[in-house]
Amino acid sequence: MTEAVAERPSQDKPNRRLRDQVSDVMRLKHYSLRTERTYWDWIERFIRFHGLRHPRELAEP
Repeated sequence: MTEAVAERPSQDKPNRRLRDQVSDVMRLKHYSLRTERTYWDWIERFIRFHGLRHPRELAEP
């Protein structure tokens, strides 16, 4: 038996906007549009709380 491996769209194009990457993952997992909007709302709040820095910049080296 072979396992179907889900394609990771955000790895193919790492320079894509964060919102597009989030949208791709949510659609890959078959989340509803309403859930996607809710998640994005929380992501925006997180980014604003941290001074509009990209989440990638918040990680420790």
